[in-house]
Amino acid sequence: MPRGRVPAPLLLLLLFLCEQSSANRVPSETKAVFIGEEQENITIPCSNTSSPGGLVSWYRNKPEATFLLSSNTTLPPESRYSLVNASSLHITGLGPQDEGNYTCREVLNETLGDHLEHRVQLLVASGPTQIDINIYPTGIHPNGSLFVARGSRVTFNCSSSSYPPPMVEWSFQPPASSSEPFGVNSEIFSYFVLQNMSPALQGNYTCLATNMLSKRVQKVTSELLVYYPPWSDPQCWAETAAMGSMLQLICQWSGGYPDPVFLWTEEPGSLVLGNSSLGVETLNRSQLSDGKKFKCIGNHIVDSGMTGTSCVVQISGPTLQSEPMKTCFLGGNVTLTCQVSGANPSAKITWLRNLTQPEEEILPSSRYLITHKDSVSTLTILNCSQGVDEGFYVCRAENPVRMREVDIWLTVKKPLNIGGIVGAVVILILLGVGTVSGFILYYSPNICLKVGNSLRGQDTSDVMVLVDSQDEEEEEAEEEEEEREEEDLPKEITRHGHIHRVTALVNGDVERMGNGLQVLQDLLKMGPGCSLGLGTWKAWASHLASAIHLLCEHGLL
Repeated sequence: MPRGRVPAPLLLLLLFLCEQSSANRVPSETKAVFIGEEQENITIPCSNTSSPGGLVSWYRNKPEATFLLSSNTTLPPESRYSLVNASSLHITGLGPQDEGNYTCREVLNETLGDHLEHRVQLLVASGPTQIDINIYPTGIHPNGSLFVARGSRVTFNCSSSSYPPPMVEWSFQPPASSSEPFGVNSEIFSYFVLQNMSPALQGNYTCLATNMLSKRVQKVTSELLVYYPPWSDPQCWAETAAMGSMLQLICQWSGGYPDPVFLWTEEPGSLVLGNSSLGVETLNRSQLSDGKKFKCIGNHIVDSGMTGTSCVVQISGPTLQSEPMKTCFLGGNVTLTCQVSGANPSAKITWLRNLTQPEEEILPSSRYLITHKDSVSTLTILNCSQGVDEGFYVCRAENPVRMREVDIWLTVKKPLNIGGIVGAVVILILLGVGTVSGFILYYSPNICLKVGNSLRGQDTSDVMVLVDSQDEEEEEAEEEEEEREEEDLPKEITRHGHIHRVTALVNGDVERMGNGLQVLQDLLKMGPGCSLGLGTWKAWASHLASAIHLLCEHGLL
């Protein structure tokens, strides 16, 4: 046999041994990873093929290979393990104890002992099944909403029960806006702090936890409200209800959030009348009296112990003031005035006629004008008529506390003759002046001398000249008459001739005034003479007054 050649029988034996060795070898495969969630079911395939050709057995490698089941094994019904399609391992009700490495052995040739092994890893994830949000310090409403005081310091904490530890994320969503992320924290506990809470930080806060193994996501949202009390004190007042006979107590305390709650009490004694968020309390007349006081106490949810959160209302009936009598001239206008004071709540003012029963309310019309300004009401009567408008008028003021009335008597008269009255007054004054002057001159002659001297010393340039308009014949006749009188009287009597000339002037003989102004000047210079009797003085004064009056009428003085 040549060197280097192997005998044929030996070669066949070597080939058989190599094939046997290759058939019993277990191929090495990459370990697959399967993830299941606690309390749920999972199916793990044995290989990439849907229907293996041989016997399939499953083993658990913890801490050593432990047989679970095979395709020719009958398992009890309560077993958590089963095969799907005689190859895949199905586990129900996963728990943490099921986590580990598993091996699937597939027999290719039972006679020859050929088989394949597939190794898998099972991971069991749990949660996040519970998320707890803790925001403090806060108050809580019955509906679960939380609230904090404006300006406070608030801590936000979120915890989750999960395996492995979840990824935690906070987000904030203001009202009517989109969500805003606050950041991510991979720790089990995630928290942050907000300083000086303001209304802008009011909204929904969401904690979102994600299991990075199972990708399961859980989130919890909590609404957080930012409250603040009003800065000012409450305001309260009284009003007449729509029904008219009822009184409403109204209390307002604006500027805070949310609205406060109001408590009304009757003082003194703090008798509780009502408690509501509206601050309105309605009372009937039986609960009212003049001067009674009511107190409103405002309570806010943030700080109900604030001081100065109350106000007091004192109610009172109206008081009226008016002129008791008014006069209107026939065909003219007159205004009646009525003033109301001291009414709380404000009183309603009406005007009535009290001539007949029942009383008749006066409404605005073409004959009546009614105005109300502040606490004053006026009634204007146009074109007064004696038969229709004369009589009593009633001003009535009424609020829920009481009613008050005042009567005004209107008299309608005919217009007076002003010209006649003025003329009569002037005549009486002139008569009085003449009478007094006569008595003074009669009983005190010395005054005449002083007055005469004073008049003679006046500047004659300032005296107007009265022109005598008599004809020459009358003038000569008067001169002859004066000469005859001078024979029986002293010289001063001759001056009296000028009086007759003024008499003619006074009697209306204007055409014959002539030097009438000169006559008036002469009268003023000479006077009637202190030695004359009372009759002469009266005549002189009468002529002088008449001359002056006539000259004034003709525009000469």
